[in-house]
Amino acid sequence: MSRFDRYMLSQLVALFGFFSLVLVLVYWINRAVGLFDDLISDGQSALVFLEFSLLALPNVIRLVLPISAFAATVYTVNRLTQDSELVVMQATGFSAFRLARPVLYFGLIVALMMLILMNVLVPQSRATLSSRSAEISENVTAQFLKDGTFMHPARGVTLYIREITDLGELRDVFLADDRGATERTTFTARSAILARGDSGPKLVMFSGMAQTLTREGARLAVTRFEDFTYDLGAVLGASGPKRRVMEELSTLALFSPSEALLTETRSTRAEFLYEAHSRIGQPFLGMAAALVGFAALLLGAFSRFGLWRQIIFSVLLLIVIQMINVAASGAGAKDEALWPLAYAAPTAGLVIGALLLWLSQRPRRLGRAVRGVAAI
Repeated sequence: MSRFDRYMLSQLVALFGFFSLVLVLVYWINRAVGLFDDLISDGQSALVFLEFSLLALPNVIRLVLPISAFAATVYTVNRLTQDSELVVMQATGFSAFRLARPVLYFGLIVALMMLILMNVLVPQSRATLSSRSAEISENVTAQFLKDGTFMHPARGVTLYIREITDLGELRDVFLADDRGATERTTFTARSAILARGDSGPKLVMFSGMAQTLTREGARLAVTRFEDFTYDLGAVLGASGPKRRVMEELSTLALFSPSEALLTETRSTRAEFLYEAHSRIGQPFLGMAAALVGFAALLLGAFSRFGLWRQIIFSVLLLIVIQMINVAASGAGAKDEALWPLAYAAPTAGLVIGALLLWLSQRPRRLGRAVRGVAAI
């Protein structure tokens, strides 16, 4: 790597770090505000909020990296042009493709970071976040239980607990379930405990009695029990084992999904296949964004007023690439044979960048660069 390549690459990486930090903070604060309201209102501690915020960071970083790469490239090229450094390199015989070499190095660094994020960190963080959300949900369900108060956790359900000990034992429990259309059941028990089950929290009652009143005929049936398990999670609206989504699965699992996995995620094989290839192709959007930003600004000749027209043009090109990405994701997730569309947006960006580089080194453009140096 030549001295110029190292110099330009260092400038790109430094500004990339700055823009990434700023954008991540903006995205993170925006999401953290809503997360803070949800968790704190449910009585969770600040440590839980911090944990959830950190688990959301990998996905936030994944979203901002291509934008940061584009912003860093545009800013660097514009400054190097205004300082005449890039113009001097063009005048010494460097072609547009030769000047783009440090940008390609920079794009590979960004692509490698996104590959690690999309294939390792983001799936793991999403899976951990989902698991912790389920645990918090059960804890919130337990907070509905208060002693000495008649509670109505659901329509037609009345619950009373005389005392809750420090060990979590519920003493003298009264539970009336009037949700049935044909009967009404009342449970009384000397003690009970709240246990975690596969489908949510369970109320396990001991030494009690169940009285079932049939509405038609007003017949009463009494059943005494030593222990009885009541599905409290269904009453309080707690969900059972949370269904996983594709974002939580590993890339290898996406390439070869089982029928059970398709049923669990409620997704099609085409969606799995597109998501798997997207995790490989999407990281190169960062490289494409950097190359397009560099090549578009290289079209402009030296000007003391900057390269604002070229900057606006590069932003429009980035919007076009993003539109291609959105359209490809919509079509690719519907048909298994259309998985190559996952690479459409990165490929289009790289092709556009290469075409702009070729246009920028035409003799007319090079002549303008030389005249710009002579005018300094």
